[in-house]
Parts: sequence; structure tokens; C-alpha cells
Amino acid sequence: MKKTFQSFVFGCRVNEAERIRFDNELKKAGFSIDLNSPTYSIINTCAITAKAEREVKQLVYTLKKKFPGTKVVITGCSATYWGKHKANSSLADIVITNNQKDAIATLLSNNIGQELADTTRIESGSPISDKFRQSNRLLVKIQDGCHRFCNYCIVPYLRGNPQSQPIDSIVSYINSFKPIPSEVILSAINTESFGKDTKETLVDLTERVLTETNVKRVGFGSIHPWSLTDDFLDYYAVTLSKEKRFVHFFHVPIQSGSQTMLNLMRREYNLSDILERLRSVKKTRPDAFIATDIIVGFLGENEDLFNETVNTLTNSPISRFHVFPFSNRMHTSAYYMRKRMDEPPPTEKKRRSALLRALSNTKYSNFVSELEVMETTALVISCSQKISRVLTHNNIELMVRQEALPGDIIRVTIKS
Repeated sequence: MKKTFQSFVFGCRVNEAERIRFDNELKKAGFSIDLNSPTYSIINTCAITAKAEREVKQLVYTLKKKFPGTKVVITGCSATYWGKHKANSSLADIVITNNQKDAIATLLSNNIGQELADTTRIESGSPISDKFRQSNRLLVKIQDGCHRFCNYCIVPYLRGNPQSQPIDSIVSYINSFKPIPSEVILSAINTESFGKDTKETLVDLTERVLTETNVKRVGFGSIHPWSLTDDFLDYYAVTLSKEKRFVHFFHVPIQSGSQTMLNLMRREYNLSDILERLRSVKKTRPDAFIATDIIVGFLGENEDLFNETVNTLTNSPISRFHVFPFSNRMHTSAYYMRKRMDEPPPTEKKRRSALLRALSNTKYSNFVSELEVMETTALVISCSQKISRVLTHNNIELMVRQEALPGDIIRVTIKS
């Protein structure tokens, strides 16, 4: 039987990094991409919200209708969640949980030519053409798992204890790509945990990727608040801030601008301290672009506490927010907390989300306006009709009247 596949992904950049890796492993195992009549349709799923689960289900139904002969394979967090709790057992043909994901090429190779039952369970969306690889960007998973168990989060239950990729392995993986990636984006479930098991640090990792690869740009997908240690900030101030290959973009998910709400979420850090550390980044590099994630409508969030978040964000060095209405997931601590705590109604979550998104737009516009006159380098991510979409050295997206190939690094002058 001809071995073919297509793949899809939902959720975070770690999921995308995993998909890139298992796509490569499948190709090495003799599979080829087929978008018209694939043997397997593989979905790397997300379970962070109920909406993410619904999107997975919708895609499965679409694939079964569009490709009657394909075997739908689901892996990732929703697949693991459903496997743990015996839910949606007949949805897909093959279920590969997170702890078996690295062996996906071997598992599917062994099933080629065999008659599968309606559901084969292997226990402990955009399609294959993705925006990152098209522009020669490479997402690299450096760490998996989390030990924090924030009250709202299902991820630690699905990804297990923290596990880091050794730096030697990360560097070798990056150097295995030909041509060498134009940009590497180092991604993790929780960067705080990186290297705890391998006796390495984020500083070690960044330094070695910069010195042992020829990648033209190196950045992080997210840096968690706990990772902004004195050592990291000193390294940034003394060395990294002057590094032309480093992308000066910091996505630091603080989740709330109210210390009371952070305590209820079990986010175990001091908000004032984290904001001071972000100000330190901006003091070192005023053009550093800082973004965050904010959860709206968590249990116990009243109007006063929400306004604390608004005021904090207004006066913070953060220039963009990704806003998420709280989704109460079964089997998290928050699911049991709901019995004794009020949750804002959906209409109120929607109103608060809209207010924060409007504030985010204003702060982003103000930040960009400060960069009106500047010469910099930029990565081309697409080009059409001699107009290139590019990302600057701090991940600001621009349109440039210049024809270039995706993945090229060009010099641009920002005038307006």
C-alpha cells in the first residue's frame, strides 16, 4: 500500500513544532504528502479550551466526509484527554496519546497494510502547508510538560512531568535542516522548567544556538514569567541585547493584571516583581516588543478586580494582549472551585474581552508609532505583486514595496 499522509494542527507553537518533527519522521519512514487521497489524516490537537475541542471534532467530521478512504489519526492534548476519560472513543480511527507521539512514524508504519478496527487506540487547523516552513522558519520544541498546575489549566495533566531536550540534541536538530532555517523559534510548554533535568539553562541554550548554528534569527515563542530570572536579565542586558540575530520579542503570559486573581489562579509570582522585570527589558532595549496572554472571567473576577487588570495593563510595558475568555475544564482545580465561587456570565466575559482587545489595539498602535523612523533588518514571510510581508527584528509586521523570496532577510527603512 502506498504510504501517504496529510497533517493538521491546533493550539500552541509547541504543537506546531511537534507537527514539523513528526512530518519529517514520517517522510524519513517512506511516507509522502498527499492532499487529495491520503492514507492518513493526522491532527495534532489542543485541549486548552472547550472551543479547541469543538474545532477538532469539526475537522474530523470534515475530513471523513471529504476523504472517505482516509484513516483519521488524532494525537496531542485532546486525544490524550479523551483517552484518559473514555470520551469520543469512536471519533477517530487511531488515537495516539502524548506519551506516544514521538513514535508516530513507527506506529503508523506498523499499521500499513493491516485492516484496522473502527477505532484503534494506542495508549501509553491548517493543513500540511504551514506559514512557518513556507517562510523558512523552524519551530523547535525545547521542553514538554509542566509542574505548576495552575487552577484553570488542564495541560499538566495531559503532558506530564517536565522533560527537556538536551541542548546537544536541539542544536543537532536545527543543523539537520537543509537549507538552514532563516529563523528558529524556541518553544516550550513552560520555559521555567527547561534544563532542570539536564542541568542546563535558557542562557546556555540561547548562547549555543547562536554560536553553533548559522541561523540568521533566533527567538522564543513564549517566555514564562518565572524564566525572567536575574541571570537571564543580566545576560540580556550585557550580551543578548546587542546580538543582531536575536529577535527582541517577549511573549510573557501573565494571565491577569490583578494580584488577587493571580492568587485565585494559583499563579505563584508577585505581579509587581514581574512588571519590574519587564520594565528592565524595556530599559535595556526600548524597542523590545512585549506581549502577553490574559484570561478574562476567571472564577471570582468581579468588576473591581477586572478594572485592576485594565489599570495594570494600561500602565505596563506590555504592548499587545492575547485575550481569552475563561473556559472551565473538567478535572482541573477550577472545575471543583466553581461550587463555591461565582463565574462571570458569558455576556460579561465577552464585554470584558472586547474592552481589553480595544486597549491592546491602542497600546500596540502607540508602540508602533514610536518606531516610525528606523532602519532595521526584516524576515520576509510572504510576497505578492511586489509587496512583501515582513517581520522586523522585534517581530513587528510590515508591508514593504520590495520583491523578495519568503525566508529572505532584507534591510528596511521604516518611514510610516
